[in-house]
Amino acid sequence: MNSKMIPVAVINPDAPVESLEAKQPPIDNGAEIYGKDGYFSAEQMQREWNKVWTQSWLIAGVSSDIPKLGDYFLFRVRSESIIVTRTQEGIKAFYNVCPHRGARLLIEERGNKKVFVCPFHSWSFRNSGELRTITDEETFQEPVICHRPGLTPVACEEHAGLVFVSMADTPSPLKEAVGLPEGYLENYRIDQMRVVRHVRSEWGSNWKVGVEAFYESYHLHAVHPETRGVMGDLNVQYDCYPNGASRMIVPLGQPSPRQADQTTVNEGLQYMLQEAGVDPAGFTGTAADVRSAIQQAKRERSERLGLGYERFTDGQLSDSWATGIFPNVQIGCHPEAIFLMRFIPHDTDPERFWYDTMTLMFPVDDPNYCPPAWMGLPEGTNVTGSVRPETESFLIDEDPGLGLVLSQDAAFLPSVQEGMRSKAFKGQLWGEQEQRLRHFHVELERRLHA
Repeated sequence: MNSKMIPVAVINPDAPVESLEAKQPPIDNGAEIYGKDGYFSAEQMQREWNKVWTQSWLIAGVSSDIPKLGDYFLFRVRSESIIVTRTQEGIKAFYNVCPHRGARLLIEERGNKKVFVCPFHSWSFRNSGELRTITDEETFQEPVICHRPGLTPVACEEHAGLVFVSMADTPSPLKEAVGLPEGYLENYRIDQMRVVRHVRSEWGSNWKVGVEAFYESYHLHAVHPETRGVMGDLNVQYDCYPNGASRMIVPLGQPSPRQADQTTVNEGLQYMLQEAGVDPAGFTGTAADVRSAIQQAKRERSERLGLGYERFTDGQLSDSWATGIFPNVQIGCHPEAIFLMRFIPHDTDPERFWYDTMTLMFPVDDPNYCPPAWMGLPEGTNVTGSVRPETESFLIDEDPGLGLVLSQDAAFLPSVQEGMRSKAFKGQLWGEQEQRLRHFHVELERRLHA
């Protein structure tokens, strides 16, 4: 056995233990090599549905999408469609099914309705779920409708501006299921952010292949060589939390240690300085000074615009806190914006999934205020938050326009899916830069065999 110590990156060795930035104690998830059948099998797909998807808390959307009474949006996962709506009693969720004959009540993805009317026979329901009217009620025998059939509720809770739902009969406490420390997500004030882009695209692999690709930075140098000049891919801090939650703090504004040139302020670093409000032409430091210059510039911007960045550590101002919530979420957390990714299984095909992404931004009146470039917002996107954009949907052979980095992932993952089918491939061999993948699979196996 190799007893060599594995180097562990720590972003801020001086961070207090109670700090959200502090390196978490290591978790022993073993060294098992898991089988590959779960990436292709229809039986495994159904087992995951029964044991994971219908038993877990899932992020259905964001609370800022339903600010007014009667606002609603639909959340779909495989064959289930769920209505999430703001009622007089707060946010509630219901299966999007009429109890009369099973028709979908709502087709439009979002809107405002205080009454839901079934398009099949016009039964109507208040948005709080109660039955309102039955068309020609006198023609029904009383035993058929005496229970006053309303909408079937789905467990629904709001946390840090995110709306979670669970189809479980007795779901676990939400904050425990999320697994992150108190204040972790709340710090970003997601409830005050607004969706500026929403894209749903079909990708050619199992949903777990998608999660795995975004849970490590080990592949950056190979799949995304453009990032070598601006991301410290070997300086990443990995942390594992309870119930499958995890994060990696990816330092931005510094060259990869794989780069020979650690001094030149390259074009990518110049762009990052400009994003933060620093004129690259007047910058006199080296590449080693860029990250701290970005942090300082953002502090000055916060003071000027009253953004309250004193609640963030220096590292949070420059780095990406890529945060995973089991089973299917990664959130790229930044003070200016968050990039919410959901890896949603395909309705019928275990070798495809839906990559559903929302970019949310603070509505700040500053022309230089923008999300990180890696989020891939097209030029001309309305980032004011004044208008909720329609969801852009793309099938597998269509270009969703997600930007260079994400397009590279979309193009590459099908080859991973295909390669795993080879007789030569026995199972994934994860290193410590992929510890989040192992942590994810330990939790997945626990759920599947519970």
